[in-house]
Amino acid sequence: MNPENVREGVWEFREEGMNVPARVIASDKLLPTIEEGVFRQISNVARLPGVKNPVLVMPDGHFGYGFPIGGVAAFDLEEGVISPGGVGYDINCGVRLMSSNLVWDDVKDKIKALTDDLFTSVPSGLGSESRLRYGNRELEEVCVGGAGWAVEQGFGVEEDLNHIEESGAIDGADPSMISDRAKKRGRPQLGTLGSGNHFLEISRVEEIFDEGIAGKFGIREPGQVTVMVHCGSRGLGYQVADEYIKVMLDASRKYGIELPDNELACAPLDSREAGDYVKAMYCAVNYAFANRQFITHWVRDVFKKHIPGSELGLVYDVCHNIAKFEEHGGEEVCVHRKGATRAFAAGRTELPSDYRDVGQPVLVPGDMGTSSYVMVGTQTAMEESFGSVCHGAGRVMSRSKAKKTVRGDDVMKALEAAGECVRCASMSVLAEEHSEAYKDVTEVVKSVELAGLGKLVAKVVPMGVVKG
Repeated sequence: MNPENVREGVWEFREEGMNVPARVIASDKLLPTIEEGVFRQISNVARLPGVKNPVLVMPDGHFGYGFPIGGVAAFDLEEGVISPGGVGYDINCGVRLMSSNLVWDDVKDKIKALTDDLFTSVPSGLGSESRLRYGNRELEEVCVGGAGWAVEQGFGVEEDLNHIEESGAIDGADPSMISDRAKKRGRPQLGTLGSGNHFLEISRVEEIFDEGIAGKFGIREPGQVTVMVHCGSRGLGYQVADEYIKVMLDASRKYGIELPDNELACAPLDSREAGDYVKAMYCAVNYAFANRQFITHWVRDVFKKHIPGSELGLVYDVCHNIAKFEEHGGEEVCVHRKGATRAFAAGRTELPSDYRDVGQPVLVPGDMGTSSYVMVGTQTAMEESFGSVCHGAGRVMSRSKAKKTVRGDDVMKALEAAGECVRCASMSVLAEEHSEAYKDVTEVVKSVELAGLGKLVAKVVPMGVVKG
């Protein structure tokens, strides 16, 4: 594939049969890291009915199920479709960032104790089980109420909800649309980190690029301590995706949709099948918001235990894997963001009132051996990417290949030699997640800024890491 260079950081191509062009956001350095399969997948997305101009791949893009991870596509409500492959299996896998009233000197002598306590206080790892004991009735309430339900139960404060996408609960969730199997998987995993690329991280601010915007977000100075949480909807979200992909395969045949790839199984947005999937998918979205809210509460408890007087305020919580109905270009469309982050510019009414004059915080985590970034959305993103940017570093190596290249205990030794405290449920996960398995996150965010879709605000570096 030889895409045309539209401008710095933006590449475009269109093949026969594509309804709209596809754009790839990447610097000259990152473009070669975009696999050929990613071009093929986004080309297939551009062939779906009712797709809007353009479909996009973010600089962290890599091969996924149906849509590439890092894929963004919007669909017309009358002629378009919704596809679970454009949302992904870990529905509302997302990130939240907390700022603190602490600086590194307050924490450095306690980082081992804090990391140890977080590891025991927040269940993590494959199949990890919750500290909570809720039945189906409470689970269904979580699926509707999201983070707000958790706050009502005493896990957090009302102010948290102001700084969560959709205020912590998206409207339209209907627990009757999720199976007993999904509920059974979700009950024991609520309030757990999970495994893979999910993490809980104590960081410190290393650099501030825009003091005015950073200050709005509660990021005041280099050395300030922050905490980042990355997790999603666990087994409940996976089960919803798995079951509705089968529903959508039948729906595609029923409505005569010619699929370029069966992994893009979909249904017309005005169909019963689409409506059922949205109601179920939003249950998983709200579950994930609540999941991160429970974890936030326990993080605060740990900090107060070790550092009385510590305060952790929520900067923001963003979704990655979701399909949402939003207004763009004067019309309502259904935006699929798979491994991509909403990045709304200043002025959008969906934003918290205290951020509305600067734009939405965008959280871009790196890998555990590098750094993470806070950005802010721009007007160019609103005009060219449906208010979307990248979601992380993006893999360049499969998990199985990563495990063949390095041992988990060697990864831990290297991180600890660099000054990080690391706790994990599995050494194999450390091997899967080592830095060489990912793209250079700094080059990823620079690509977004080069294309004008986002603006750098701050950089944080990990000091204490909990992995599943």
